[in-house]
Amino acid sequence: MNSTDNSCTGCSVGKESRACPKLQVHDWLSDVPNTFNKGEIVEVRFKNTRKDYYYNVHGIHLEVGDMVAVEASPGHDIGMVSLTGDLVLKQMKRHKVTYIEGELRKVYRVAKPVDIEKWEEAMSLEHETMLKARKIAEELKLNMKIGDVEFQGDKTKAIFYYIADERVDFRQLIKVYAETFRIRIEMKQIGARQEAGRIGGIGPCGRELCCSSWMTNFVSVTTNAARYQEISLNPQKLAGQCGKLKCCLNYELDCYMDAQKDFPSTQIPLHTRKGKYTFQKADIFNRVLWYALEGNGPNKIIALTVEKVKEVIKKNRNHETVDELTSDADVSLVINESAGYQNVVGQDSLDRFDKLEDKPLRRKKKPRNGRNDRRKPSRPNNQRNGNNDTKKSEASDSTRKKDTPAPRNNNNRNRRRNPENKGANTKENQPTSNNTESRRKEGEENKRRPVNRRKKNYRRPKKNED
Repeated sequence: MNSTDNSCTGCSVGKESRACPKLQVHDWLSDVPNTFNKGEIVEVRFKNTRKDYYYNVHGIHLEVGDMVAVEASPGHDIGMVSLTGDLVLKQMKRHKVTYIEGELRKVYRVAKPVDIEKWEEAMSLEHETMLKARKIAEELKLNMKIGDVEFQGDKTKAIFYYIADERVDFRQLIKVYAETFRIRIEMKQIGARQEAGRIGGIGPCGRELCCSSWMTNFVSVTTNAARYQEISLNPQKLAGQCGKLKCCLNYELDCYMDAQKDFPSTQIPLHTRKGKYTFQKADIFNRVLWYALEGNGPNKIIALTVEKVKEVIKKNRNHETVDELTSDADVSLVINESAGYQNVVGQDSLDRFDKLEDKPLRRKKKPRNGRNDRRKPSRPNNQRNGNNDTKKSEASDSTRKKDTPAPRNNNNRNRRRNPENKGANTKENQPTSNNTESRRKEGEENKRRPVNRRKKNYRRPKKNED
């Protein structure tokens, strides 16, 4: 619990109580006039979620967040008012109230500055005292752990909170504590869940621990709660920060038990002519059960409704065998319609920025011999250099025509692509040339053509070994 100097005003609760307390109760009767408890009984909060109820004898006007000096045994203690009004009477029925000779303890006064200074001095000694107390317990070889120490407001008494699995004889320990610390000692045993609630933390759900925020009564949790909800019995996932089973396993247990009231026993197999079918898994709220033929394993499973399973069991009891089990058509519809949350946008995946778009890689085509040797003709520069440059370009074009080799005769390709032109380039249709000069030019042009070495019929000449 924080002092008034280190106040918290971040929320409505902090503005009222000037702190962020654990197990804070919302006063839902604050706008209703008090009729039964007109400021007579107030709830006072201390360290480690310790609360108690006191009687306002002097009729002091108290509000939530006021520091008060209350009766203790012995002396007095300093606490903070956490609740007033009619809601206090309902809270007294839920919590254990301390009585002295059948009466509630009293509120003495509003705490003075001297009382608060003495209380802050006592709180500054708590951590050092806890470390010393742990060393003393280790020296005495006691199987216990000192979890925390709480000093009373007047520094006359200290409460030592300890955790132990078995009963511990700490009579010698109390004598050593009294001699070293020179105060009155009170030992108080707490469980692992209460310690986790005092320490606090964030659960696997992402929220604050229930035991440190709102839970006061710890109900026993068993593994049957996990079996009813079809949860895998993995101790690492079922255990909380306290090392015990999670308290939240009991939250939805009643809903699952009500839904399974008319379910048949999963231990009863289904007998057919093919063989015996055994239970594999269940969808409780959709009322679907999955069975598999014995020996096939869970790969080939059949979905059946609860009513269908009951019919088969009833026939087996009457010594009737079913021909074959097939999945019901209604089951697939139920499963598809009951589709829950779907991450359509993809904003919940952590690796959404790491995924690259799968684009096919295009390979560059290698140039073949003799095909890419031709160069594209350059554009005329008539517009840039005027009429004089046109003559130069015409002359350069004429020289290029003489130097460049003649295009290849692709008659065979044209035949394959266009069967209509099959006889277009035969010897009969070609014009006859009797000129010897034209034949000589054709022979020179054929020599200039690059040889295509990738033809199937081409073979390299063998070198003479001699």
